[in-house]
Amino acid sequence: MKLPSVDVVVVGAGAAGGIVAEQLALGGLRVVLLERGRWQKFSETRHDELRSQRTTVLGNAFGPDDEHYVRLAQMADGSFQKVLPSEGSYNNIAACVGGGTFSYGAMAWRYMERDFRMRSVYGAPEGSSLEDWPLTYQELEPFYTKAEWEIGVSGKAGANPFESPRQKPYPMPPLPFNREAGVLAAAAKRIGLHAFPIPMAINSVPYQGRPACIACPHCVGFACEVNAKNSTAVTTIPRAIATKQCELRTGCVASRIVMDAGSKASGIEYFQDDKLYEQPCRAVVVSCSATESPRLLFNSATKLSPRGLGNNNDWVGRNLQGHAYSGAAGIFEKDLFDGLGPAARVACCDFNHGLPNGLKGGAMIANEFICLPYLYSRTVPPQVPRWGIQHKRFVRENYTRTVGVKGPVQEMPVFESRVELAPDLKDHWGIPSLRISGHRHSHDVEVGKFIAAKCEEWLKEAGAISTWKSVAGRGVSGGQHQAGTCRMGSDPKTSVVDRSCRIHDLDNVYVVDGSVHVNNGGFNPSLTIQAIAYWASAHMVKDLRRG
Repeated sequence: MKLPSVDVVVVGAGAAGGIVAEQLALGGLRVVLLERGRWQKFSETRHDELRSQRTTVLGNAFGPDDEHYVRLAQMADGSFQKVLPSEGSYNNIAACVGGGTFSYGAMAWRYMERDFRMRSVYGAPEGSSLEDWPLTYQELEPFYTKAEWEIGVSGKAGANPFESPRQKPYPMPPLPFNREAGVLAAAAKRIGLHAFPIPMAINSVPYQGRPACIACPHCVGFACEVNAKNSTAVTTIPRAIATKQCELRTGCVASRIVMDAGSKASGIEYFQDDKLYEQPCRAVVVSCSATESPRLLFNSATKLSPRGLGNNNDWVGRNLQGHAYSGAAGIFEKDLFDGLGPAARVACCDFNHGLPNGLKGGAMIANEFICLPYLYSRTVPPQVPRWGIQHKRFVRENYTRTVGVKGPVQEMPVFESRVELAPDLKDHWGIPSLRISGHRHSHDVEVGKFIAAKCEEWLKEAGAISTWKSVAGRGVSGGQHQAGTCRMGSDPKTSVVDRSCRIHDLDNVYVVDGSVHVNNGGFNPSLTIQAIAYWASAHMVKDLRRG
């Protein structure tokens, strides 16, 4: 069924798509926002630990579901196996209004100036496709500020001595330290580290008509019961709909971008309730995630782009990266658990750059979110059995005395790490599925070892009586911090989109999500995704209003 035309179709109502839809609607454009998932409420999932976004034993609380989706993933021995969204190797992103922001931990970090010019600062390690961004921190800074104030971020400007310059403070004060953060902050000072409150997209005070955080222990991986977590589902998307210029359609699975005979998109085909629709439009914005956005481009191949839109130079789906999380955990003599969430409240950025022995980049390090009992049972020390009476005794005696500190190690992009269409595998609607393959760069492991050692040192200074480290391996990266598969760049031969997130060889198709990241920084990427969404939207409004 062919529908009446609109100005723009935005595919994906997540961290980026929810912002783009609002900004285009405020710019006077008629927008349709398509989301494969649905609106969700806290009452549907509540505090179900076995269906959170971190433990999917009973399926994904926020989608996608195992009945409609499937992928191929590379195993440790190099073979490929079918995997479902509830399996870790699927590299899942939530499928609901708000996307991952509906259940994320809500750390709201700006990347550093050096993160945008990594190749200039360090050079590219052999086997890496590391490059500089085509835009600078200074250009993006006003849009970081806009994201912090429009979405709502709590923090303390100037508390991090390593942060890049900012023009405006945070709109809300930081969340106060809990017991664990207070002990860690004091220990950091004793060993010369610079601890400060983590910037969070969580209300520390009432903001934009929503209440302050109630310190619920069920935070990361869960919906917020009072809407104090600033997902696009409770911020930009309702505002977009209120303009009456934006229509949100849920349960809509995009199958392909419809192209004319040349370089222009004329619409989107999508399934809703298993019926196929075509939505004509003047422009298309793909905001599906660093795995699903390439999939849509691949499945929209034409005679002029036989390998997929934007893929004539074979860069779509390449450079898949997440974060090589590494760190340590420690057991203390006294209980440090006070049940106040989000437990992640203190961080240090002493090791994002300037590491010894030629190590490139690094990571911020922070205390962990509350590790609920089921997840804790899978993260005990290596010498502790994973089941049986000894396991139960360890958990019972040490759960409230264990503290974790970790860092999202900035990965070196690898061209061979990729998503591509899986041969002879389709989803419920007959749309070709993905195959994920590749590996982390060996440099990521070396940086991870350094970061884990520093985390362990921090814990010991804080009073840990026993510690154990964890370092990411060489397997395929991605996960909920997935990025890099539709790289932004100035040269069409080595990138997919330009500075404004428009696909190089197409007139009116944009990609706006984590897939445009040239590298992923040593931080959670959501605020950078949102800053780029504001940046790209400003360019789109100008272009589309000019016709």
